[in-house]
Amino acid sequence: MKTSIPHQMKKFFYPFLVLFIFILPLQAQSVFNVNGLCIAAPKTSHLDEFVEFVNKELAPAGINTLILRVDFNYAYESRPELRDENPLSKEQVKQLVTVCKKNGIELIPQVNLLGHQSWAGTLNKLLAVYPEFDETPHVEIPEKYEWPNADGLYCKSYCPLHPEVHDVVFDLVDEIVEVFEAKAFHAGMDEVFYLADSKCPRCKGKDPAQLYAGEITKINNHLNQNESRLWIWGDRLIDASTSGIGMWEASMNNTWRAVDMIPKSVIIADWHYERALPTPAYFSLKGFDVVACSWRKPQVAIEQVSMMDDLKSNATPEMKENLLGVMHTVWSPAENFMQAYKNHKESDKDTESDVACFKAMTAAVKSLNNQQ
Repeated sequence: MKTSIPHQMKKFFYPFLVLFIFILPLQAQSVFNVNGLCIAAPKTSHLDEFVEFVNKELAPAGINTLILRVDFNYAYESRPELRDENPLSKEQVKQLVTVCKKNGIELIPQVNLLGHQSWAGTLNKLLAVYPEFDETPHVEIPEKYEWPNADGLYCKSYCPLHPEVHDVVFDLVDEIVEVFEAKAFHAGMDEVFYLADSKCPRCKGKDPAQLYAGEITKINNHLNQNESRLWIWGDRLIDASTSGIGMWEASMNNTWRAVDMIPKSVIIADWHYERALPTPAYFSLKGFDVVACSWRKPQVAIEQVSMMDDLKSNATPEMKENLLGVMHTVWSPAENFMQAYKNHKESDKDTESDVACFKAMTAAVKSLNNQQ
């Protein structure tokens, strides 16, 4: 006997049918697996504004991966001595988790490990509380910081061979991954200039590449115990001399050789802010998943989107899988970025700013998606 669907049921199911036919295929045809944003975690006073920003701006812009630089801006229970003043609570982090889940955004926390344990004239929390972890305790933080300086001080590092340092930092990693319900963790690892210091009783005379690779491998293996995946910045894995890229976006202290010593499961966030350098091809050839990262120059972001699309179009199936996509990076506080975003005008689209660059990246990705 032939039956038909009642009219009222048709009215009920029709919107879901439209969603399935028109919206889901568009999502499935996205050019890149990662359309990302990396930004500092918001202060408690701006949390509600940030949640709204995710809902109303980031999700509609096509962002599907959000890396939040948390560091010590969380009320750690395992290591309360490492909390910043007025840190995010567990309940507040859950608000971030909820809004990202709602919008299909992967939320990844970041805590800087190894390097970036100080900034300018400020010693960060880890070395302030545990000075014994300092790779270069003989280098004092100046009252007035200047670069360049006689000590070669950019950012301090912790000693990767100190016997107690991982007991502390892995407590932070485990807790932050759990509260963020994360399947990945970003460890930073960029711009590490203090390593294998000649005055360190544990590291002196050692190969910087082996020290760097050993630290990445140790962090990676620890995360694997909880089925979490490691992200790092890629600059220390590029040979500055051979590439001509220079000391900031590449390594001049031989850590670049670690690229052949670390697990292939590590995801490389390959940042280049002045030019769309083709180093994602290098990392994909080495077997790593890689994301190209921009900051302030809109044209660089546009060229990175085009470059990643061209690489994928011309890659073997093996390499194509490694080319994950693009990510914009913000190095000002989250509240500053949100305010600048609100004040940004269409006429400002070609100016050099993190907002203009972000909008250029997302627009370029959308344009590619529309061509599919």
